[in-house]
Amino acid sequence: MILKFTYIFFTYLLLFVHIGTKASTLFQQDTTKKIGAEKTFSSPDSIRTDTLKKNSKQSQINDVIKFTAADSSVYDAKNNVWYLYGKARVTYGEKEVDAGFIKLNQKDNTIFAKGKIDSLGRFSGLPIFKDPEQGALTADSVFYNFKTSKGKIYQVYTEQEGGYITGGKIKKQQNEEIHLKGVTYSTCNLPNPHQHFGIVITKGIATENQIITGPAYLVIEDVPIPLVLPFGFFPKPNKRASGIILPQVGEDATLGFFLRDFGYYIGLNDYWDLTLKGGIYSKGSYEANAASRYTKRYKYSGNLFFSYSSRKFGVEGTPEFENPTKDFRIQWSHQQNPNARPGSTFGASVNASTSGAFRNVPGNNFNSIIQNQLSSSISYSKTWANSPFNLSTALTHSQNLTSRTVTLGLPSLNFGMSTLNPFDKKDRIGEQKWYQRIAVGYSLQADNQLNTTDSLLFKKETLSKIRSGIQHNIPISMSSKVLKYFQFSQNLNYSEKWYFQTIRKNYIARPTTTGTKDSLGIDTIPGFRRASDYSLGGGLSTKIYGTVNFKKGKLVAIRHVFTPNVGFSYRPDFGQPKYNYYDSVQLDQSGRRQAYSIFENSLYGGPGQGKSAAITFGLENNIEIKMKSSKDTTNSGIKKIPILQGLSLNGSYNFVADSLKLSQLGFSGRTFFTEKLGISFYGNLDPYVFQKEIVSGQLVGRTINKYRWEQGKLPRLTNFGFSFDYSLNSNTLGKNNKANNPPTGNSPDLFNRVNAEQADQLRQISRNSNAFVDFNVPWNLSFYYNFSYSNTGLTKALVQTLNANGDFSLTPKWKVQFNSGYDFQNKAISLTSFSIYRDLHCWDMAIRWIPFGPFQSYNVDLKVKASILQDLKLSKRREYYNQF
Repeated sequence: MILKFTYIFFTYLLLFVHIGTKASTLFQQDTTKKIGAEKTFSSPDSIRTDTLKKNSKQSQINDVIKFTAADSSVYDAKNNVWYLYGKARVTYGEKEVDAGFIKLNQKDNTIFAKGKIDSLGRFSGLPIFKDPEQGALTADSVFYNFKTSKGKIYQVYTEQEGGYITGGKIKKQQNEEIHLKGVTYSTCNLPNPHQHFGIVITKGIATENQIITGPAYLVIEDVPIPLVLPFGFFPKPNKRASGIILPQVGEDATLGFFLRDFGYYIGLNDYWDLTLKGGIYSKGSYEANAASRYTKRYKYSGNLFFSYSSRKFGVEGTPEFENPTKDFRIQWSHQQNPNARPGSTFGASVNASTSGAFRNVPGNNFNSIIQNQLSSSISYSKTWANSPFNLSTALTHSQNLTSRTVTLGLPSLNFGMSTLNPFDKKDRIGEQKWYQRIAVGYSLQADNQLNTTDSLLFKKETLSKIRSGIQHNIPISMSSKVLKYFQFSQNLNYSEKWYFQTIRKNYIARPTTTGTKDSLGIDTIPGFRRASDYSLGGGLSTKIYGTVNFKKGKLVAIRHVFTPNVGFSYRPDFGQPKYNYYDSVQLDQSGRRQAYSIFENSLYGGPGQGKSAAITFGLENNIEIKMKSSKDTTNSGIKKIPILQGLSLNGSYNFVADSLKLSQLGFSGRTFFTEKLGISFYGNLDPYVFQKEIVSGQLVGRTINKYRWEQGKLPRLTNFGFSFDYSLNSNTLGKNNKANNPPTGNSPDLFNRVNAEQADQLRQISRNSNAFVDFNVPWNLSFYYNFSYSNTGLTKALVQTLNANGDFSLTPKWKVQFNSGYDFQNKAISLTSFSIYRDLHCWDMAIRWIPFGPFQSYNVDLKVKASILQDLKLSKRREYYNQF
């Protein structure tokens, strides 16, 4: 604990650089401005305004000085002194001093301001020094010399970029040095920050380029911490500078004592920087990372991050300890200003790592631990002005951290032409003729794709598994209205695929001790091959509206929109020998053969086998009701409520198929129980009979060419699913009243400003980007449910998932959050976490706890809210991988 406090105190004494920088600006004056000379007096009952001009031979003051006083002003002609009482104000240039009492000595070129005690013994009218460039400060008294630009401030109170400098004495010397004595720096906005915390500088000197301090110490809850830094020296450059980053000191129950996040910051130039950090653990683990930011105004910006770690788990001598876990992670984000290169854009979002990079690193949050999928993209796109053409290319990455599979696109390219009407005229007058409605498009897609595991990603033999291909698509379409109410469309789609390798299968009889085992070998044949296919189609659709009106009651009307559609499609059999797209292979010793595509497992597949001439059909329904709004006392308001949306049924019938001509019937839709709760559902129905039989002692099944309704049965449900999510909070229910959400308001203090607490309530109380806490909402609740059922005929499967999360405020300062769910398959509660937050004015307390499961852990953080002091905290953690 002593080491922890020592480190915290030493680290944040660096903040005196910030304090000294601001203090050095409090007394800067421009004494070269000339001042005029006038003098007027107003009636005794009004504010008196005086303007002076002094002969330059008798005084060194030769600038304009304006002053006012609400009570009275007295002039001592003998000593050339003005005494201003009651809301006194002195203005010189752009700077002002307001106070209960001001003494303006023109003979000595000085000004003295202080507060006053009223008839009830209350102290008021504290001096307020205002500078438009540096803001305002309040003090008990202010003394300043116009001629020498020297001054003193006693018991200062000022806010500087989120921090507060209070108490003590500040003195500005003629050589621009600032002397500090007994001042306190804190991010707490209380009049006496020692009630919460503050860093006390007993004495110090700040110049333009450096700060030298004497003894300094930390005060918490009015209790000085008995750890004093005897002196400090800090450079204070006016530009970005390189420097050492002090480490975190602590202990991990598994990895041992550590020095973490120790490194060096390098300010390379005005556009680019680099941060290098590392950490070591007493039991042999280590880590290192590099982070860089770059920006060029009006051009681009981005950041880079790379980390590598080697961690030893378990006990010395065990395999886990002797074979350390090595993990890496790389992130890159790049954004281009849209105006930098009109017509072209370049962007990057890279997030790649080993599977343990999120789970083996201390301090990762709940969402990082359970993260399962990573993806990346580096893309470039180009559009040509006054042209239908566009180009885009990308390097892509997709990674599953559970299965450890990786898919890379190296790269992908898309070139397209927007749809145009080649037979239409730009200067056409009147409606389009039938041939002018013909629309033609074009797209080209080229890919190089690699599927592997992260352990084999950088192996030489992995490169031979790259799949490449180019695909061309030319859609031709035309649509028109027929019989006034029907939309008729026709289309012709031509596709051509280019590959650089194909496959050939061959039969292999492998002798075994029990006989011969049949197997297939696959050979990859290099060489260019093209595969083309085409299809024809057409469709007819319309909309039918039906409305039932009601004259009595709240129900006004029921409206039904019925959208039927029917279409026709034709595709030839590209499995015929004349196309040379398919081959056959022997399956067993009996000579049984099976056809296969030589483009099997290629990027875009090959042309389909079997002729198709099918009718497609679909029905879509939307039902809604209109009701009188209960919130409208005049009964003139009408509210629409959807009952069913997108309730559809789709299928097809292939006239030229040998059997099973009717496809499965798919249905889907959405329905609403309330305005905020809706359910989406989907499913498939098989119209054919499924027959089971025993073959070689095993139960097998097949679909036979016989409709179920011939046996008096309905189509068989092969799969069905539905899901819904719902969220609500106290605001949505209209219960967010003053009783459970009292306003914070402004707190009176000596700074005469808006209470910073109100702004700090809506902030992240930790570095965890998911730990956003809104204390203004008493409670939130959301949940998600998913149900799916499948029936293959032989087996049935049912999957259910339920997840819930929410938060509630025990008091305006206490907030509890939770995230949980239920695993119906394992009949157990899924990964669950709880978080408790306490708003401590200028401090935050956060407790995060995963009570059970493989990631059982907890951490407690007590830290200062302000980002400038984000490392001033105490933490207690137990990571999930700690075994004791």
